Amino acid sequence: MTKRRAPATVPPIASLDDRRRPAAPRRLARSQGFVEEVFRLIRADLMSLRIPPDTRISIDSLAREIGVSQTPIREALSMLEAMGLVTKRHFVGYCSAPQLNRKQIDELYEVRLLVEPYAARCAAERMGDDDLRALQQLARSMQPGASRTSYDRFADQDSELHNRIALGSGNALIQDSLARLHSHLHIFRLRFHSEVTTEAYGEHATLVDALIRRDAAAAEAAMREHIQKSYERMVPYAKG
Repeated sequence: MTKRRAPATVPPIASLDDRRRPAAPRRLARSQGFVEEVFRLIRADLMSLRIPPDTRISIDSLAREIGVSQTPIREALSMLEAMGLVTKRHFVGYCSAPQLNRKQIDELYEVRLLVEPYAARCAAERMGDDDLRALQQLARSMQPGASRTSYDRFADQDSELHNRIALGSGNALIQDSLARLHSHLHIFRLRFHSEVTTEAYGEHATLVDALIRRDAAAAEAAMREHIQKSYERMVPYAKG
């Protein structure tokens, strides 16, 4: 399967003029998981702001650019709609979701600060040894990068890491409530910059170390600090 190459370096946030320049055609070969690959391409464009927020998405243009029919494009957009990254509007069609505003960001982080530090404390006491080792391996694999694809991958892994900790808390309501927020996808859309992933990588290391040592108080504190620093990194880029 041929994948488009990620640029060697990517500026923190592309200018609007850059985003409007015609993109080079991308071609995908049909195979098992074909729709999933189309989904990943479009989602990477949404996460990196290549497709600007609150913008109409032309199915026909995407189909021509990627070199596929409109059917897998529609299927991928439906999947993205379920994640909250795309909306479907009457008489307009599919649009990229708006970025979270300041009030929404404040409310999201309030919930995370109330729930996730406690989840980390519980996980330090309740997670199995095999699950902790798998968590450590995941955290180590989250190498920061500056390309669109690496940024999108880091957002995916970040969501997985936090989900595993919530699951490890042993409280299904905590895991379910946090999963429904899709918070990591929306947060990472606010600011496309390698600094975000580099700093988060170090904070994850501190958090996972506390979990491995089964130091519940340290795990709770590390999670609280991580979420607070994430808020400080992102809130300047929230509108309204």
